Amino acid sequence: MQIQAFHDKNGHLTEFAGFNLPLWFKGIIPESLAVRNAVGIFDVSHMGRALVRGRDSQRFLDYITTNDVSSLTNSSGQYSLLCTPFGGIKDDLLVFKLQPDRYLIVYNAANRAEDYEWFSSTREGFDAEVEDISDAVAMFAVQGPKAATLMTKLSNAQLGDLPRFACNWGEIAGSKVLVSRTGYTGEDGFEVYVWDAHIGNALNAQKVWDRILEEGRPVGIEPCGLGARDLLRLEAGLCLYGTDMDENTNPFEARLGFVVKLGKDFIGRSSLLEVKEKGPRKLRVGLVTENRMIPRHGFSVLLKEEEIGQVTSGTLSPLLDKGIAMAYVTPQNASQGNVVKVRIRERLEEAILVKTPFYDTNKYGYSRRTQ
Repeated sequence: MQIQAFHDKNGHLTEFAGFNLPLWFKGIIPESLAVRNAVGIFDVSHMGRALVRGRDSQRFLDYITTNDVSSLTNSSGQYSLLCTPFGGIKDDLLVFKLQPDRYLIVYNAANRAEDYEWFSSTREGFDAEVEDISDAVAMFAVQGPKAATLMTKLSNAQLGDLPRFACNWGEIAGSKVLVSRTGYTGEDGFEVYVWDAHIGNALNAQKVWDRILEEGRPVGIEPCGLGARDLLRLEAGLCLYGTDMDENTNPFEARLGFVVKLGKDFIGRSSLLEVKEKGPRKLRVGLVTENRMIPRHGFSVLLKEEEIGQVTSGTLSPLLDKGIAMAYVTPQNASQGNVVKVRIRERLEEAILVKTPFYDTNKYGYSRRTQ
């Protein structure tokens, strides 16, 4: 059975970025709780992936991304951003150094064509080749506190022992795979790239998918869809491109300044130096409602009847049993503990500004103290 056939048979599908993808299988909440308490697997093959090769590959990536690519060692990676010349966020992405002068970059599905065009148009003057491998390499995300146990069972390459933001080659179900350890759920997790799995012949990808599900049954694995992925990333306080950040938002406003290395030259640096000097116009905050009402995208945030910002994304957290959201508000009103109102339809609902992630990090997340 090909992977799409698995999704067609078992999932409730939705269109996203030109793909028919599972929104959920068993249900958004049970899938989310499986990831928080055990392990889940997501098919994220719709995401953009490219190889960057050549003598100037590091210098090229340092020019187009905000983080310090020169600091990477072989088999290590980093989270980073693409910015416009005006400092707006063009996309967020992962950069992995596979070997000298060879890098893997992973970026958002909705921006696949636009990002690749950006890489091509900014490559002039660099001895660097960019190859789009999005349709030639399948990609699965294995996420949850039992993900490392599962990855250890799946391969003899000690993939479960990878440090965070590291990657290594291995074999699963007879297929060559690259495994990295990052994640978009807040939990410990891995990405499995099935190297010989073209979209037109996904047999190898299906074998790897089936093997992960088979080996994961004893630890409670669940196949998961886009709905759980969005809920989990929001509980973890992670941005979704196009919703929580875009070209009208700069990294300091999005509180992503930790991946902006102003000591090097990159596209957007001069604009971001100015933002750093003058301060941001708005700041991303987390907020929790006092009841189960859900703040949605575009809802107004008010303080003393004055609008101070807008919600970018929100949901009902099954961990808190309350509405949670991310919003942008004026910097002078962005302090944790501030009590605000959210205009939800015709009502004003009370909410409090909080630090993300929204959950107790002693109980949940990759740095949890309890299992």
